[in-house]
Amino acid sequence: MTKIAGIVLAAGCSSRMAPRNKLLESIGGEPVVRHVAAAALASGVLPVAVVTGHDAARVAAALGGLEVTVVANPAYAGGLSTSLRAGLSALPPAIDGALICLGDMPWVEVPVLRALIADFTGVSAVCVPVHQGRRGNPVLWGSSYFAEMMTLTGDVGAKPLMARHQEHVIEVDVATDSIFADIDVPADLTRPQRSSLA
Repeated sequence: MTKIAGIVLAAGCSSRMAPRNKLLESIGGEPVVRHVAAAALASGVLPVAVVTGHDAARVAAALGGLEVTVVANPAYAGGLSTSLRAGLSALPPAIDGALICLGDMPWVEVPVLRALIADFTGVSAVCVPVHQGRRGNPVLWGSSYFAEMMTLTGDVGAKPLMARHQEHVIEVDVATDSIFADIDVPADLTRPQRSSLA
């Protein structure tokens, strides 16, 4: 059976919303980061590791009661790559792939995650959601790329690797623009539902 884990990157400083932490802002009565972690769990991936950094204690508290592993990243100020490495390092052996979710994208629906998982063909696959020809997040990475991802530095995710391994990318069409909708400023918290899954 294919084993897919989840990693939620939730260590950022929310610099554009300071002094507020966007991951702790409420949508529908629940913190943003909790929406993301709950969706990952509902998709069926296990384990789900949530990487914290800035405001770590409060972010961890916002996840209370969820069956997630909270992974502290003391080097979070070094950028997104440090959290990616922390999350990968926390995964158990024999994982075939990791669904990399961004903690500030609370509107990504569970069916999107399940569609990526359904199209995952093995450790060399990279499954990316696409809406109207445009790629979004999250991305499901096969474990054959983990070592390469561990070499990334600075405030970048794994996107550069996607261009390098284009022949293994599987585009998964989804009927929602939630794969582009993140939160940077307070106005983003009231995102209109422009297009959603049927």
